[in-house]
Amino acid sequence: MTSITLGIVVGLIGWFLVRYILLSFYTVDQNERAVKTSFGRAERLPAGAGVDDPFAEYLRPEERERYIYPQLLVIQPGGPYFKWPWERIYKVSIATQTINMALDLESPQANSSGTELDAVTKDQLNVGLKGQIRYRVSERHLYPYLFGVKNPTVHVMGYFVSILRERIANFEAPPATTERLASQPTDASAVSGVSINDLRKNLRDLNEHMDRECISSPVRYGIALDASLITEIDAPADVESAMAAINTAHNHVSSDISLAQASADQKIVQSKRAVEIETLKAQAEVEPLLALAEQLRALQSSGPGALASYMRNVRLQLFRQAERVIMEVK
Repeated sequence: MTSITLGIVVGLIGWFLVRYILLSFYTVDQNERAVKTSFGRAERLPAGAGVDDPFAEYLRPEERERYIYPQLLVIQPGGPYFKWPWERIYKVSIATQTINMALDLESPQANSSGTELDAVTKDQLNVGLKGQIRYRVSERHLYPYLFGVKNPTVHVMGYFVSILRERIANFEAPPATTERLASQPTDASAVSGVSINDLRKNLRDLNEHMDRECISSPVRYGIALDASLITEIDAPADVESAMAAINTAHNHVSSDISLAQASADQKIVQSKRAVEIETLKAQAEVEPLLALAEQLRALQSSGPGALASYMRNVRLQLFRQAERVIMEVK
């Protein structure tokens, strides 16, 4: 009986050593960060160590008190580290991840099985959005990610989608930065006045707007959205065909306007060239007459009989070249 008891005690001691000593050592990978809790309470930085949060300024005034979370003591990559049996380690990957913006983590069948996100434009047009979101866990905001929000990825996706749909519903094309020439044909999509055309032409502005609006997500959910990449905006088939017809018609009109403008410009250039040629011809004809007049003035000023002698020589030259001369008899 004593040997059995001794074996039980030895077994318990061996189990304790393996379970709470050998297995209490852990390591943290390069793309991970860890947080330690003791009796369920996470280790925190001293009070005031992380008061100045650069992301807090992007919150509305009424939200700043709601999203005040303590700063945790983050365990950096390395090891081995040791923890006591009453302590627990939470490891989080901070690597950048990519997710389809139409994916609903709570309902995978929603949004056409996570392939296309529905939204409504300002002219009540249902459009489908396709794209991706790049995100990562914020090392500075591990408390809301681990303990503040039950499912932070679901929350940040819903936050992103709500902002995106609000932007789509109120989107207006920015004013042109350069003045359009009067002779330049108007762009087809601008003439049609359909908001989806404005969205397609300003995808970059839309993505940049989403990046600005979601910059406070680390404070809210502990997840930083690195970039939103909206790559495609689809309209319903009937609307798409109607828009294609409208754009085709405007393209024909723009082509005709361009051809007419090119022809008019060519005629204007030809007219200017013709005027220049005729002007040069007239100047060429006037120039000898002006030179002759100058010579006659010089002859007249040289003496009283010089001009008469010159006129006599000119008449003789003309008589010499003429085959027949008719003279008036006085």
